[in-house]
Amino acid sequence: MLIRLFDILFSLVAAIVLLPFMLPIAIGLKLSGEHYIFYRQLRVGKGGKDFHVLKFATMLKNSPDLPGGVLTQKDDPRILPMGKFLRKTKINELPQLLNILAGQMSVVGPRPQTRRHYELYSSEVKAAINLVPPGLTGIASVIFRDEEAILDEVHGDRDIFHDTVIAPFKGSLEVWWTRHRTLGNYFKLILMTAWSLFSPRTALWRRWFKGLPEVPDILKSYL
Repeated sequence: MLIRLFDILFSLVAAIVLLPFMLPIAIGLKLSGEHYIFYRQLRVGKGGKDFHVLKFATMLKNSPDLPGGVLTQKDDPRILPMGKFLRKTKINELPQLLNILAGQMSVVGPRPQTRRHYELYSSEVKAAINLVPPGLTGIASVIFRDEEAILDEVHGDRDIFHDTVIAPFKGSLEVWWTRHRTLGNYFKLILMTAWSLFSPRTALWRRWFKGLPEVPDILKSYL
């Protein structure tokens, strides 16, 4: 209950404070690229139910159907003129404040996945994350803040690496959150998210959070 109260407070204050900043972005998107402001995508939320997550538009409308699929890469040609900046700074995620106010999301929680990526999780992971609302940020979001750059460093098929290495580890991190969903960790993850904007591959999470799952050997050189 306390977390939900802080979700409402933080998202409402952030929406009011950031509105003057988001309006020029909305105008810029309307006047450039494909002239649309928001991107609505089906994601899996609490209870395993689909909902539409909101983002500022950063890619071509039909980008999932173009080469590259749902994973983006460095200098992806599908990214709109303003998209690279919005994605790098995570400003494209700000419209999800409305998802939080609507009760579909929390400030902190498991990252809402597309159905395809959700189905990569084991039944145990699904059962755990279905119990809590997905988050604007979270432990997996912080650790994989620089995921696009990590995938660009992979030698071999990046989709296979994501599906067989990154996704299972993300799942174990999200389960950790469901078992350590406290107000203290909630605030720590908000602070760490802010810090990760300046240091995308920060290692602070190793010291700030106890009982995290072991990083697979194949991922250690990337994290």
